[in-house]
Amino acid sequence: MLKKIDSSQLRVGMAIHDLDCGWMEHPFVRARFVLSSDDEIRKITRAGIRNVIIDCLKGVDVEAAPTLAEAQAKTEAEVTAIASKPVKPVRTSLGDEMQRAVGIRRQAVNLVRTVMQDARLGKAVEMENVSPVVTNITESILRNSGALLSLMRIKTKDDYTFLHSVSVCTLLVAFCRSRGMDEETIYQAGIGGLLHDTGKALVPDSILNKPGRLTDEEFAIIKKHPRDGYDLLRQTPEIGAIPLDITLHHHERHDGSGYPEMQNASEISELAQMAAIVDVYDAITSDRSYHKGMSAADALRKIYEWSKFHFNPALAQEFMRCVGIYPVGTMVMLESGRLGVVVEPHESNLLTPKVNVFFNTKSQTYIRPELLDLSRALGFGGGDKIVRHESPDKWRVDPNKFLLVA
Repeated sequence: MLKKIDSSQLRVGMAIHDLDCGWMEHPFVRARFVLSSDDEIRKITRAGIRNVIIDCLKGVDVEAAPTLAEAQAKTEAEVTAIASKPVKPVRTSLGDEMQRAVGIRRQAVNLVRTVMQDARLGKAVEMENVSPVVTNITESILRNSGALLSLMRIKTKDDYTFLHSVSVCTLLVAFCRSRGMDEETIYQAGIGGLLHDTGKALVPDSILNKPGRLTDEEFAIIKKHPRDGYDLLRQTPEIGAIPLDITLHHHERHDGSGYPEMQNASEISELAQMAAIVDVYDAITSDRSYHKGMSAADALRKIYEWSKFHFNPALAQEFMRCVGIYPVGTMVMLESGRLGVVVEPHESNLLTPKVNVFFNTKSQTYIRPELLDLSRALGFGGGDKIVRHESPDKWRVDPNKFLLVA
């Protein structure tokens, strides 16, 4: 039986089933092992890990702890309540914006690649090249955030570093926009998102692209990248205070377990707190050579759980409403047994988006794609309900092929 416990409840002899943390945060080679010493427990707590999943059939039990299923059900109920809040309406259809978004994505990735190459050579960032890219991303988000956000979920392992930077920029711009921030703040946050990992240009490729968990020494080198990036960007006279702050502090955590300055909740700026949420969300949804990305829907639920310690809980909930409980591009199972892809969130209820259905799981056959508005009743373009999100790998389909409605 799997149970979810607080790390303060850990005891020698417990069988760790999962260290409930981000892909890069725990100091153990394996995620599943039996605790053999108090030193191992201290390593877990020092890493800032607050919740742990244990296997009671293989080790010491905690009788009063909830089962993993009970903990997940509680989270799901809380997430469902968050979904009832309104979101910003889109201005342009997904189809109209998608073609423009493809070009913007390509332009942004090429820019980040150039910035990283220049940084390795000690060259300052050329803001005249950065500004138009951030402007294009912002304008695309204003028209229809779903287009660029769904495209940014498609990443190749070789280009992860560049694509991650563009994703963080895109997500942060969308987040700022959903919170009603002013145009200049959104623009400066976008620059911060695009350049936040500039310091990784100084990390050896052998560490940055290592196909396995990092050693303590290698992780120490990685943890230098916020400060290195900050120092690199300071060479650019036109750089603003917001991009510098985001670059230096996007790995800080509310409980003081982050780096490089171990700031706590009262010390981290609002935009750096937002960038921290966005950075982790994109990292855990991305495939790496040593890490299979989780679905966007699962990642949002993890962000919500971690926000009790590592992130600002209110901002985490606002981010969830920004991208949607079922983000555009998410594959979902409907009550009717049909599979579909979310193509647009509903303005007032994130549980009833527009879905393009394309597969009948009962007959195991593809069907003619049909757009359903789940907020409407049967006979009015709706009449179905999301049961859960589904893994595209499980069904061996590419949901992006069904993003655009014929």
